[in-house]
Amino acid sequence: MSVGKRVGIVGAGNVGATVAYSLVMLGACHEVILRDNKIDVARGKALDMSQAASAVRSHTVVKVAEEMSDLINCDVVVITAGSPRLPGMSRDDLLMINAKITKEVIQGVAKYSPDAIIIMVSNPLDAMTYVALKESGFDRSRVIGMAGILDSSRMAAFIQEKLGYGGGQIRASVMGGHGDDMVPLPRYSTVAGVPLSDVLTDAEIEEIVERTRKGGAEIVGHLKTGSAYYAPAKSTAIMVNAILKDTKQIYPCAVLLEGEYGFNDVVSGVPVMIGANGAEKILEVTLNEQEKEMFKNSCESVQGLIDTLKTNNFFDGE
Repeated sequence: MSVGKRVGIVGAGNVGATVAYSLVMLGACHEVILRDNKIDVARGKALDMSQAASAVRSHTVVKVAEEMSDLINCDVVVITAGSPRLPGMSRDDLLMINAKITKEVIQGVAKYSPDAIIIMVSNPLDAMTYVALKESGFDRSRVIGMAGILDSSRMAAFIQEKLGYGGGQIRASVMGGHGDDMVPLPRYSTVAGVPLSDVLTDAEIEEIVERTRKGGAEIVGHLKTGSAYYAPAKSTAIMVNAILKDTKQIYPCAVLLEGEYGFNDVVSGVPVMIGANGAEKILEVTLNEQEKEMFKNSCESVQGLIDTLKTNNFFDGE
């Protein structure tokens, strides 16, 4: 266990609470601090988790932050806070609402945990990661968006379902933005080291790629009243653990590009090495022409959201 490490989680809904639960079960840190605008809900979940911690003899203590000032000196802060898309709400409406929530939360994080590494989970993910970067003033290595691990795990699960074997040995690679513009990379996907193209037909791979793009919507279609949270939360906990334990492992995550892959001042999902200092290294993999085009479209889609924020003078006064 990482001695004395403290993880703050803003937003104790399904995703935030499940991230907390994963960390408590792992005994990944000394303290998990839950912050939510519904304080009693956060209190109830913290109590429940504390009792679960006792059951597995985990040393992790679960606390509640009644004010942002209680999220002090955190090593990592996970942000899942945000509004879901409600009926009649446009994509731009949701963008502005969640950008305002993110801005307010990040100002608190930067004030009370100025050395923290921020993991963004709120949607639209890539744009919210950009807002968090601009509002915190942190180095880009310390503001990372969680999407790639989730998208890769969805793709791997679909590959396993299609094959009927290979569980635990499938490595699926995904780049780009989170959502319809993601860039699945079958060329870099393997089953026990065997290229995907050797075990599946082109048509089967294309079917998996399409299903991966719509992976979140498929779950929403079944649940009717909510969205996925087990896989998003576990993916986030994997990132937190990699930071706390300084594993230097490589995961696809959303980071600000500064010339990598030919893009600047836009957030997109790329392979990064995660350690105690956050996204410590960005890896540039070789893309073919089709993959480059898909990645370009993905970046342009995120750029459109950033431009919408700028058009609405969201970043004025900086």
